[in-house]
Amino acid sequence: GNYRTQLWDKQSESFLPSTPGLGMHVEVKDPDGKVVLSRQYGSEGRFTFTSHTPGEHQICLHSNSTRMALFAGGKLRVHLDIQVGEHTNNYPEIAAKDKLTELQLRARQLLDQVEQIQKEQNYQRYREERFRMTSESTNQR
Repeated sequence: GNYRTQLWDKQSESFLPSTPGLGMHVEVKDPDGKVVLSRQYGSEGRFTFTSHTPGEHQICLHSNSTRMALFAGGKLRVHLDIQVGEHTNNYPEIAAKDKLTELQLRARQLLDQVEQIQKEQNYQRYREERFRMTSESTNQR
């Protein structure tokens, strides 16, 4: 995920880019409530995590400074962009770092896509199994 914050400015009556002193605490919990990520970041940044449990995850962003938010009139705007799966990979950066040819890079992209398809299929199997259990339970009642 990528995020950036903006503080409310009373004088211009608009949101302005926040000061570097403002920080955000990012916490991610899996469907079982287990903390996957808990870390302090700056006023804008990028966080990544790998999920090992299928289902709905919670992402909580907390400002580290209530004093700054109150000083700014109590308004803080957070822009959040979440990317999932192979879309999170920066392939030009990977190619430069690992010195890959165009063909090698394309092969890596395809392998990542196949892995993502496998994960999606496993998740669908899990959902089908849960639905089957729910249907059986309902049928017994």
